[in-house]
Amino acid sequence: MITHRSYTVEPWAVRETELDFDVLAQSESVFALSNGHVGWRGNLDEGEPHGLPGSYLNGVYEVHPLPYAEAGYGYPESGQTVINVTNGKIVRLLVDDEPFDLRYGRLVSHERVLDLRAGTLTRTCEWISPAGSRIRVRATRLVSLTQRAIAAVAYEVEAVDHQVRVVIQSELVSNEQLPESDGDPRAAMALQAALEPEENFASGSRLRLVHRTRRSALRVAVAADHVVDGPESTTTASESHPDLARLTVTSVLEPGQRLRVEKVVAHGWSGVRSLPAMSDQVDAALAAAARGGWSALVDEQRQYLDDFWARADVEVEGDEEIQQAVRFALFHVLQAGARAEQRGIPAKGLTGSGYDGHAFWDTEMFVLPVLTYTAPQAVAEALRWRQSTLPAARERAAQLGLCGAAFPWRTIAGQEGSAYWPAGTAAFHVNADIAHAVTRYVAASGDEDFERDTGVELLVETARLWHSLGHHDHHGAFHIDGVTGPDEYSAVADDNTYTNLMARANLLAAAELVERHPKEAQRLGAGEEESAAWRDAAHAMNVPYNDEIGVHEQHSGFTRNQRWDFAGTRADQYPLLLHFPYFDLYRKQVVKQADLVLAMYTCGDWFDEEHVARNFAYYEPLTVRDSSLSACVQAVIAAQTGHMRLAYDYASEAALMDLEDLEHNTRDGLHIASLAGTWMALVTGFGGTRRAGGDLRFAPRLPEKFSRLAFTLQFRGRRIRAEVDRQSATYTLLEGPTLTIHHHRDPVVLRPDTPMSRPIPPLKPGPAPDQPPHRRPNAHQGRG
Repeated sequence: MITHRSYTVEPWAVRETELDFDVLAQSESVFALSNGHVGWRGNLDEGEPHGLPGSYLNGVYEVHPLPYAEAGYGYPESGQTVINVTNGKIVRLLVDDEPFDLRYGRLVSHERVLDLRAGTLTRTCEWISPAGSRIRVRATRLVSLTQRAIAAVAYEVEAVDHQVRVVIQSELVSNEQLPESDGDPRAAMALQAALEPEENFASGSRLRLVHRTRRSALRVAVAADHVVDGPESTTTASESHPDLARLTVTSVLEPGQRLRVEKVVAHGWSGVRSLPAMSDQVDAALAAAARGGWSALVDEQRQYLDDFWARADVEVEGDEEIQQAVRFALFHVLQAGARAEQRGIPAKGLTGSGYDGHAFWDTEMFVLPVLTYTAPQAVAEALRWRQSTLPAARERAAQLGLCGAAFPWRTIAGQEGSAYWPAGTAAFHVNADIAHAVTRYVAASGDEDFERDTGVELLVETARLWHSLGHHDHHGAFHIDGVTGPDEYSAVADDNTYTNLMARANLLAAAELVERHPKEAQRLGAGEEESAAWRDAAHAMNVPYNDEIGVHEQHSGFTRNQRWDFAGTRADQYPLLLHFPYFDLYRKQVVKQADLVLAMYTCGDWFDEEHVARNFAYYEPLTVRDSSLSACVQAVIAAQTGHMRLAYDYASEAALMDLEDLEHNTRDGLHIASLAGTWMALVTGFGGTRRAGGDLRFAPRLPEKFSRLAFTLQFRGRRIRAEVDRQSATYTLLEGPTLTIHHHRDPVVLRPDTPMSRPIPPLKPGPAPDQPPHRRPNAHQGRG
């Protein structure tokens, strides 16, 4: 889309200069606003036309049966799907009795701007009705990052060249009709009329609707209040029905006169609170927002984002598209988790219903690393959500005959929602991913209270899972068999290297926490004998390696499998899962997404430089990137091994995944993990940033297209800025006490406000690795 004629490239905004119905659905995802609790897709104010209507509350879902051709023990019986809740953003307009509908009349101009610093979506347009009435419409909306329940719209209509009679209808609408599913298995299941009405209310400028989901029994309340400013002749009237509440504003405008409506919408939901309590809750949220009104919401939003950008901005010189893309990415990653507050972070955030609104391992391994160093409070909340789902995870582990907790592959409320065992439950690595996120957050934040109150329990229960899932062979080696790693084209395999190394780290970290927090360990029944068994398993962990060719195996025996017939695979047969049977994929050397390569990033201390280069050269020709999670990881390791042009192309693919709709499913919502991967590619790839325990290491090096890269990190109460050019890197400690970091392995002592510069050593890359036919990343040209 960013290459579409309607979109401009600029550093702090995404601007659409004309409306194109062909990319309307994609634009609704790009222009979505959220705070992690409330999500509004970027639908037009008047509601129609639309690609996919979307108003979401994090954690609100409906359940549905999971069909199976044959029954099997341990299969999840029901799935969970995010639903479209009451839509509070609709503002309809009639001009001289004709609806303001861009499919009719003449659209003179139309512009929408997502302002990444203000946190607002602004729309301006000029339209001539079929009868010749000319008006201008200006609308701004936001989803508040400071007032969790609140979203708001300021809507203004102006008569241009002669008198017009206008009617504004500000509405709350439930059970909107949704478009038919396109059959893509990655798209969400559309549940029609999921909300049963319980209360409707309209009085003066106040509207309220309360509903309850039919099967999951979640109560949803949405209320709105308004401030109207117009000519003296302006009148208002309100009404409500089971699925509709409406404020109607009528006025006559002379040329140059304006009618303005400011609408504040409050949202709430609960599985336990009563109807009166929920009504009171949203009314109270409106009262709090009314204290400062619209202008205060706008000011608070800007202040919040000013603080965020001071802590998180990434500056790129030499490629304007990547500069825009990384800020767009950071903005949406922040929106996905800022105010989630003990809820999961779905794979699409709250930008669309793709993947049924589920959270996956993406959260812990792609999204939380970004937030750990830019907005760490959101990480603690996301992991507390995982802790709150431990009862369901313990129950699932017991069902599977295992100890500890088995966290779900995909979920909204904590129960397993995957109907496909090989690429669902068998992907046990999600448990180590959660543990990894805990240790990463604690190491980067120093949050000892979190470690004690949340971290211990999560690590103990996941360590118990690994110890019961694996076994020692007669030589004493510890194996974890029959699992699926990140590569979903190699399922139910033995000793997946990524899984084993991540489990190893999980076991050792859990043992360390048991020793450091004896009271919490005792409460969980974890003692020295159990933690010693974890250490034994970790130190004996089998990591498969092929001595003949000198590479680590993705899983035991992988390198002995037949290679996929890449030469015989056409470009239009990707993604492979839509054109070939899984049984064929599972027994061949073909990699859907970075797996062993991901292990070299997350468990880098296990691999020396020679093996990183050799492994990357081996797996690169096998990796087809049929997942949006792959390019960013390949970018990081390509940069680490000195293949800067390849790293740049992979980083560009991750950065432009949604802005260019590379996977043709941006309409279903943004790929939040790939957006997070943009930061990964730049900061950990070109910035060479790694954490080793409580230390930060940097090994920066720029691709040819970049002349400068700068980024800021939060680390253990400090704010550190790195600026990299082609010859040197400069590190500045902006806040906090003295810290020792490493630059290309050399220690550098940082003192407050004292920049320290170091040269970048010369590059010695090996031969460039190959990629499968048709699967080399597009050579990104960029704009300087």
